[in-house]
Amino acid sequence: MAKTDIARRVYNHTWKLDPIVRSLLDTDFYKLLMLQMIWGMYPKVDATFSLINRTTSVRLADEIDEGELREQLDHARTLRFSKKEMIWLGGNTFYGRKQIFEPEFLAWLEDFRLPDYELSRRDGQFELSFAGPWMYTTLWEIPALAIINELRSRAAMRSFGPFTLDVLYARAKAKMWDKTERLKALPGIRISDFGTRRRHSFLWQRWCVEALKEGIGEAFTGTSNVLLAMDNDLEALGTNAHELPMVFAALANSEEELRQSPYKVLQDWQRYYGGNLLIVLPDTFGTAAFLRDAPDWIADWTGFRPDSAPPIEGGEKILAWWREKGKDPKQKLLIFSDGLEVETIEETYRHFKGKVRMSFGWGTNLTNDFEGCAPTETKSLDAISLVCKVSEANGRPAVKLSDNPAKATGDEKEIKRYLRIFGEKGRVEQLVKV
Repeated sequence: MAKTDIARRVYNHTWKLDPIVRSLLDTDFYKLLMLQMIWGMYPKVDATFSLINRTTSVRLADEIDEGELREQLDHARTLRFSKKEMIWLGGNTFYGRKQIFEPEFLAWLEDFRLPDYELSRRDGQFELSFAGPWMYTTLWEIPALAIINELRSRAAMRSFGPFTLDVLYARAKAKMWDKTERLKALPGIRISDFGTRRRHSFLWQRWCVEALKEGIGEAFTGTSNVLLAMDNDLEALGTNAHELPMVFAALANSEEELRQSPYKVLQDWQRYYGGNLLIVLPDTFGTAAFLRDAPDWIADWTGFRPDSAPPIEGGEKILAWWREKGKDPKQKLLIFSDGLEVETIEETYRHFKGKVRMSFGWGTNLTNDFEGCAPTETKSLDAISLVCKVSEANGRPAVKLSDNPAKATGDEKEIKRYLRIFGEKGRVEQLVKV
C-alpha cells in the first residue's frame, strides 16, 4: 500500500472543504454495539450529548473558526453508510461471533443520518450539543470530537511551510516508533488503538495503526476505529461506555433504582451480547461503590476495564474482589485504557504479569502526541482533555462521578445527590491531561 505523504497532504489544502469525517464507520466500535442495544430496547429514550473542554486554559473558540466547524459538522450530517460498509458489518466476524448485528438493525442503519446540532460561543469556548432520540444522538460523540481536535491541529499548522511540516511529522513518527520498540520488548503484551476521539487527524491515526501493525506484529490486537479495522483487515474492538449507566441512572425513579442502575445495564447487555463482550466498566459512579454492591453473577464475566483509577491501584482492587468471589484472576482479563503513556503501560504490565490477563487500549498518547515535535514553539499541538458526554436523558440531568473527581460531569446539585447514594470511597483527585 502506497503511504500518504502526510506533510504534503496537510500543506495542500486546496479544495473548498477537506472533510475530516468521510464515513460514518469512522467511529469507535463500542458505539455501534451500544447503538444496537439502544435501538432494540430503548428507542423512545431521548438523550442530549454536550461538549465539555476539561482543559479550560485552552480557549477553543479562539483557536478554531466557527464557520469551519459548522462546515465540518454539516458535512458529517450528509454521510450515509455505504453498501460496502453494510456488507462488511453484516458479514464480518466480531469477537468470534458471526452476524453480531441483527438484519433488522442493519436495515435501519442503512438510512441512518446524524441529527441536527446546536452551536454557540461563550467565554472563549464552544457550546455544542446534540439533542433528540438517544439512538440518533449517540453517534455524534466520536465524529464531533474528531472534528474539533483535527480543526485545532489544522489551525496550529496553518502557518507552517512544507519543510516545517515535514520536520514536524518526521519527529512525531520517530517519537511514536521509539514507543513501539519499547513495547515490542514486553513479551506477550497486547496493545490496541483506542485513539479516535482525540486524534491529531484521521491520516495520522491511520499511520499510527499501520505502524503498530508492522512494528509489534501479533501484539497489536486491533483498533476501536471501525473504518480503520475494515481497511486494514484488523479486529474492531470495544464493548460499552459510561453513557449506558449515565442514562439508566438519570431515568431511575427512586434511590434504589439509581443504586441498581449500573447492574441493570449489565443485565441488558448480557441479553444482547455474551462471551468476550462481557467486560465491566465499573467506574461511572465509583469503582468502590460498584464492587461493594455488585451481584455475584458479575464475577462470572470475562473481565473489567478500570478507566479512571490509577491502573495498578484500580486493578488490584478488582483482583481482590475476584478472589473474594472465589474466582482465579489468572483466568480473568483487565483492559487498561485511561490516558496511557508508554511508561504507564510498561509499569502496569510488569506489575500484573502472571497475575491476570491484560490488554491495553492506547488512546490519545498514541494518536496525538506532538509535544516537542514542532520546529517552532507551539502549545496548540498539545492534546487536550475534550469529551462529549450525556447531559440529559428524557429531560433529566445525567451525572458521571468517576474514580477521579476531576472527571466528574453533571449538575453540581445532582453530583452531590449521587455522592450521597454511592459514596466518596476510592475517589482520588488526579491531574487530567488527556
